[in-house]
Amino acid sequence: MSTKARSVGLPAQAVQRSGPAPAPARGPAWTTELRRDDGALDALAEEWDDLAARCRTATFFQAADWQRSWWRHYGTPGGLLVVTVRRDGLLVGAGAFRRRGGPFGGLTALGDGLVDFTDVLLDDDCADRAAAEFAAALPLTRPWHTLELREVRPEAAVQKVFEHWRGRRRRFADSLCQYLPAVSMEQLLKRVPGKTAQRSRVKLRKIAEAGVEVTTTPVAEVPAALEGLLRLHFLQWHERGVTPEHRTERFARHLVESTTGMVASGRAAVHQFRLDGELMAVNLLLLCPSFGGLYLYGAHPALRERLDIAGLLFAAALDETVGAGIPVLSLLRGQEPYKQRWRPDQLANQRLLFGPAGAAPAATARAGVIRARQTVARLLRTRFPRLKEALLARRRT
Repeated sequence: MSTKARSVGLPAQAVQRSGPAPAPARGPAWTTELRRDDGALDALAEEWDDLAARCRTATFFQAADWQRSWWRHYGTPGGLLVVTVRRDGLLVGAGAFRRRGGPFGGLTALGDGLVDFTDVLLDDDCADRAAAEFAAALPLTRPWHTLELREVRPEAAVQKVFEHWRGRRRRFADSLCQYLPAVSMEQLLKRVPGKTAQRSRVKLRKIAEAGVEVTTTPVAEVPAALEGLLRLHFLQWHERGVTPEHRTERFARHLVESTTGMVASGRAAVHQFRLDGELMAVNLLLLCPSFGGLYLYGAHPALRERLDIAGLLFAAALDETVGAGIPVLSLLRGQEPYKQRWRPDQLANQRLLFGPAGAAPAATARAGVIRARQTVARLLRTRFPRLKEALLARRRT
């Protein structure tokens, strides 16, 4: 563990006075710390969430419950690095990273494909200075050191750290995310063409007539509800290939642990849908002050044959988001056809690459790898879509 502290003061006035000179006025004391102990996130949890409440860009993936749970189930002992910035002892900047092995080494954010948004936390009242202190504390001192952050929103707090970084830096486009205004379903339908809106209203009436019971799950019942979600998720995707990680025990444990804590703190809601008393669908909605996010759902194939699943899930998510006073519903990453029906607004995430100052062969090489991968992905998406589907199917088996 290493700590550095700096104090910022005002120089005393060179003025003749009678009697003892008054003590010079001093500004706030800024300190930064690098914590490498595996229990750092647990020790900082309360302060971490207090800071998240003072950081307007913080998303649900920056919540202490999510970060701590991910590290417990996915982290490697000895591989955690937590950067903290304090102003007169108050935590005003924080970020957690994983040390990465391989020929280039370096740091990455926690998440590994399970998060749609990566960020650090900066107190809104002193975000620019906290970002400068954070950047100065990043331990990227050797030529092969890099920090690579995937899925960074354009307005993320870490963008300020990126601007203050004095070493080599690169910015790339990353996944496309989509957003809708959090309004009533009837208002949402005004975004779509007349015939599409008319068909959607017919589907919504059919849902209402079917008598689907929608409930918001209390904290004590979240583990059982998520077990149902994963069971239905596997069932709905078994013929098309489910994401392999979603089948693992560690993902199930992480999902239950993180979601239970986030439901208790108001950062998540789990909706259950029953038809004739039988559980037919479960949806996990993540919440932060600026937007809600549809993260994961499971639906019985028999329900899909009877009713419009997208309309069912979106209606419940909109009701929850509007009720919480949240202005936007995010569809997160991906361009699935059911999302396009609502004519969502689109905004691409970014990938940020930090490298040391001067000659930085690792940062240059990593940037080349990123560009090559993006070129291949673009070719697969635009010219060889069937090959892309075949490769994805192979990965799922």
